[in-house]
Amino acid sequence: MNVWANAIGYQIVWFSAVIGAGRGLWWPGVSAAIVFVLLHLALCRQTPAQRAVDIRLMLVALLCGLIMDGGLARSGLADYAADPLAMSSGGPPLWILAIWASFALTLRHSMTFLLGRPLVGLLLGAIGGPLAYLGAARGWGAIAFAEPRWMAIFALVVGWAIAIPLLTMLASRWSSSATSSAILPAGHPR
Repeated sequence: MNVWANAIGYQIVWFSAVIGAGRGLWWPGVSAAIVFVLLHLALCRQTPAQRAVDIRLMLVALLCGLIMDGGLARSGLADYAADPLAMSSGGPPLWILAIWASFALTLRHSMTFLLGRPLVGLLLGAIGGPLAYLGAARGWGAIAFAEPRWMAIFALVVGWAIAIPLLTMLASRWSSSATSSAILPAGHPR
């Protein structure tokens, strides 16, 4: 999967998730994410070690989503549409976790410009993360923020300013390790 296909695939997941959620449907985003993840893993020319890096990044991104969006939901700062499972558990909806997993697959592909640049990641996270949530809220009603709204926005600024540098640092570290292990001859001590 090339850089453009990766970026467009992620955008398809994002729009499917927020438009679907705004209409009370959780499954469009989840379905789009499953297709994106499977196509990405099948079509990217990667070694098994590099593919494992993408999978590990998805797991860490899901943990970030559980913490950040789960915290927003449990605190009452955000109310997520199309949230049948999270209503009883207090966690984030599946559609937003689908966005997190898909976002992780952009880090080593269409968003490589962030690798090794923690300040750029921090700024992009602090600005872009909250803007995406505001777009989902205003454009499609996928999220509603409690008053005063600035508290939820501030939580998103802080959360995304931490999440992107964390994820890109792990992507860089794990990519280097996967590349060096792919170069070493069999039986070579690591």
